[in-house]
Amino acid sequence: MSVEHFWQYAYIVAAVLIILSIKWLNSPATARRGVQAGQIGMLFAVIGTLLRHEVMSYQWILIAFVIGSAVGAPLAYLMPMTAVPQLTALSHAFGAVAAALVGTAEYYRHYPTGFQMAALVIETLLGYLTFTASIAAFAKLQELIPTRPLTYKGQNIVNLGLFAVAVLLGVWTVVGGAPGWAFPAFVVLSLLFGVLLIIPIGGGDMPTVIALLNSYAGMAAAAMGFALNNRLLIIAGALNAASGFILSVVMCKAMNRSFTNVLFGAFGQVTESTAATTTAKPVRTATAEDAASILATSRKVVIVPGYGMAVAQAQHKVRELTDMLVKRGVDVQFAIHPVAGRMPGHMNVLLAEADISYDRLHEMEDINPEFTETDVALVIGANDVVNPAARHDTASPIYGMPILDVDKAQTVMVIKRSMNPGFAGIDNELYYNDRTLMLFGDAKGFVSEIVKEMPKAA
Repeated sequence: MSVEHFWQYAYIVAAVLIILSIKWLNSPATARRGVQAGQIGMLFAVIGTLLRHEVMSYQWILIAFVIGSAVGAPLAYLMPMTAVPQLTALSHAFGAVAAALVGTAEYYRHYPTGFQMAALVIETLLGYLTFTASIAAFAKLQELIPTRPLTYKGQNIVNLGLFAVAVLLGVWTVVGGAPGWAFPAFVVLSLLFGVLLIIPIGGGDMPTVIALLNSYAGMAAAAMGFALNNRLLIIAGALNAASGFILSVVMCKAMNRSFTNVLFGAFGQVTESTAATTTAKPVRTATAEDAASILATSRKVVIVPGYGMAVAQAQHKVRELTDMLVKRGVDVQFAIHPVAGRMPGHMNVLLAEADISYDRLHEMEDINPEFTETDVALVIGANDVVNPAARHDTASPIYGMPILDVDKAQTVMVIKRSMNPGFAGIDNELYYNDRTLMLFGDAKGFVSEIVKEMPKAA
């Protein structure tokens, strides 16, 4: 087999493995196989690319490989699970800027025409705006810049106007006759739009935005495939774009939000009325000893994990508590909301890391009917996804959002640091329910105290 034929076959194998990878990632039972298939597929793609006749020298490729590995390996190993969205945003940024830089190089090297120029302009537009948008999303999630929406009057008009100018410059470049300054101006406007797109969006919406940016990065890669006549890039980019878009749709549906509301709604600003009601209403509190006694005498307990559990890294203590309750004959299950944590599947991964069986993890639609038969719903760090206002308060920004029906349990216990609102910036009426007990404290610390008190419970 000649080298020319080998890289073509390598591309076919890579494409098949990447498709299978996404399919297998749909189920926890096959997720590990999906990750391995994706890794092997990318290995075939890289090897096939290195063997193409266009590659004349490996010197700069080797240098880039060393630099990329020096940056990527520590990021993968050192980033905690709570920072997965930040790592995802950085990955999108790196992939997008790579596509944009390739498009820029192709523009100045060959100045293609017609369809290839159109693909190149789309590639660079999406690549550059995704790069800066992903960096801004990373900065918000990492709290390097304010996580609240940063807005001003007429902001959407300014942003869309700037984007329209960038598109016009791109079209001018495609049809021909554009002066030398047009393409650099197009690049600068694309970079600027990426930042302006993100700053009016609240930190709580960043997971949805990151999924959408994943779709943009995929479209940039697919456009690069058309510009370079590379079929594998077209396939992989299209898959990436489609999966990112579908994930965004799923997350918007889970929050009863639209794309326009996420991108332009300035969602998550805490109002003065929220602060006032938070301090005015009384709540019922309980100690770790009280919580242990109630849990120990229950027949069925449903645990609802949220971002607070992830931040406190409390999943291992939660497993200890689960094991102790199960030994007492208590039926313990977990209720997973689609947007609990910072990314879909975030809670599943954390609980799996703590060796909690997938059989105990249930999606919202499956577990909600069981809350009426539940003795205790233990909410650990979740907020808006358990707020009953979503069902009846038409004035609430989360009205219509599907929630976990924890308020229907006989007793609700909420572990939370304080009464501060969640990403929606509104008070949670669950906390003032007659059947709710507030357990104030760090999730890991409070669960540890419950575990210590459990052997003493009757």
